[in-house]
Amino acid sequence: MFTVISRRVPLTRLVLSRGYTSSVREGSVAQSKGFSKKEKAHEDEYARRHEAELLRKLKAEIEAKKEELARLQEKHDEVNSKQ
Repeated sequence: MFTVISRRVPLTRLVLSRGYTSSVREGSVAQSKGFSKKEKAHEDEYARRHEAELLRKLKAEIEAKKEELARLQEKHDEVNSKQ
């Protein structure tokens, strides 16, 4: 009846054909310049916000310490004036 003729493809052809595939790989979107610039911008924005928050907290601590120092100075002056 029908005979199946299998044609054998040399292995070198298969390997060489892989070299002709497109340069687009999985995940290449994440490696594109536009994406990395956007990601860097987001990271920079986060860092600026985080640093601004830390700076705000430090300024609040400084103000609290100044108030505490003023109270202690008043107490010190009261004690020295009584003596």
